[in-house]
Amino acid sequence: MSRIADIYRRIEGSGRTEVFVHLRPEAEVAAEWQASVAAGGSLAGVVLAVKDNVDVAGLPTTAACPGYAFVPVRDAAAVAALRAAGAVVIGKTNLDQFATGLVGTRSPYGAVRDSVRPEHISGGSSSGSAVAVALDFADISIGTDTAGSGRVPAGLQGIVGIKATVGLVSTEGVVPACESYDCVTIFARDLPTAEGAMAAMAHGAPDRTWPSDMAFAAPPRARVAIPAELPALDDSWHAAFDRVVRGLTAQDIEVVPIDIAPFLAAARLLYDGALVAERWAAVGEFIGTADSHAQVDPTVGAIVSGGARFAAADLVRDRRRVAELRREAFALLRGCDALMVPTAPAHPTIAEVAADPVGVNSRMGTYTNFCNLFDMSAVAIPAGTVDEGDRGTAQFGVTLLAQAFGDAVVADLARAILGLDRAQASWPERAGAPARELAVFGAHLRGQPLEHELTSRGARWAGAVRTAPNYRLKALDTTPPKPGLLRTESGGAQIVGERWVLSPAALGAFLAALPAPMMLGSVELDDGSRLTGFGCDHAAGLRGVDITKHGGWVAAHAAVATA
Repeated sequence: MSRIADIYRRIEGSGRTEVFVHLRPEAEVAAEWQASVAAGGSLAGVVLAVKDNVDVAGLPTTAACPGYAFVPVRDAAAVAALRAAGAVVIGKTNLDQFATGLVGTRSPYGAVRDSVRPEHISGGSSSGSAVAVALDFADISIGTDTAGSGRVPAGLQGIVGIKATVGLVSTEGVVPACESYDCVTIFARDLPTAEGAMAAMAHGAPDRTWPSDMAFAAPPRARVAIPAELPALDDSWHAAFDRVVRGLTAQDIEVVPIDIAPFLAAARLLYDGALVAERWAAVGEFIGTADSHAQVDPTVGAIVSGGARFAAADLVRDRRRVAELRREAFALLRGCDALMVPTAPAHPTIAEVAADPVGVNSRMGTYTNFCNLFDMSAVAIPAGTVDEGDRGTAQFGVTLLAQAFGDAVVADLARAILGLDRAQASWPERAGAPARELAVFGAHLRGQPLEHELTSRGARWAGAVRTAPNYRLKALDTTPPKPGLLRTESGGAQIVGERWVLSPAALGAFLAALPAPMMLGSVELDDGSRLTGFGCDHAAGLRGVDITKHGGWVAAHAAVATA
């Protein structure tokens, strides 16, 4: 049975009719899938589900409101980028109407149920997208995120959700919620798949350009802030978070408790203040004139309509307040590489949401609402389960957040928590973030005295390298001891070193601070490629002690120690 046939049989047998608003005919998807596999591409054969507030050419965009539906003639920029990489769209997924909610129940197409415990919510607003991935109806899915819609469902469904820095993925072709803060996100069952999809999606025409000085990894002994107190969590969920914290300390990651009051204060402003006026600006005119046939959700209608009462001065005032709270919050994060929080504080039932739709929804945004207001990057990852007794077992997740363009840092820390290979290129590198490679052969190797000169600049260790067989290595008379790499026409050997990746600005600063007799130049590797790498002044090299026979700096040190 083909991959597509298997998926459609799974969907048919699941009884989960609420997940998709529109499912494409199986024959069409199967033909596209076969063509994708034959053509190749970074996402060849990857099945994609798309949240139904994001345009797919020829399929209705409803934003979970039948009366709002229209049929776009072209894909949203994010969809087009994924399709260009080989992804195949299977259909459009359900959501909290107009992406207004974190519960997944505010839709005339039905409340999207949890993938494991159907009496519980899926999380929203990207409810159908997350459940489609969790139930293996799709390999990846597009969500959107304004208040946490690309993270809360990931946490509750035990999958990965990546929310990039605001503007790194184009929102062209997306029905706006709060246009200033909206992001397009990716869900996948594992981090490598999610990163591959993000790399493709962000490689198009972003609304914002990458800086030349971004970090590509967390330092070896990273500092991760956590909330000193965890409001809205009961004891079992608190214990699950503590378990993840202990895992960090076991990896020699320093945990720094901080006061998260400024973060929580900003989170409340997203719905309780004038910022909700953006929702009115987006779809308020439609909601204000819609009749019963449009099927506007009552809770969503009330929230959006409430934005009409604010004046422009109110919006300016609240944006100024957000800026003040951001300064306070980032002062608390100073010296830390990331902030880790629970993705969601609880997993309520659908009945509990029905009894208190606004109150429960507000609780779900405790640790997410502030993120886009503060222009932060985030990745939500699964982190075990919570035993809730008679209610069963809940999925638990944590989210790692960093300031704008910290996307590679939080991805690196996520890999550390999940026990994945940290030498692999992060999705920002693959998406086109400006990066330079550097080959090192001595005191800047991992574990050597000057490694910190790279890691403090956000450099990522990318594995071992070996030169072409025409180099010699000399021990120089420097403090700390360093080797000098010299190219030779005869009598050379292959020398072992390491590859590091860093930003152009970091490489420039590194070069500017390089002491004599060290130099940077082109180094030929054993595969014929060339990297910027360490050499030394020729005269200094001639004076050095020849240690070429050891094949590398670390081996030379070991030989001296043995002797």
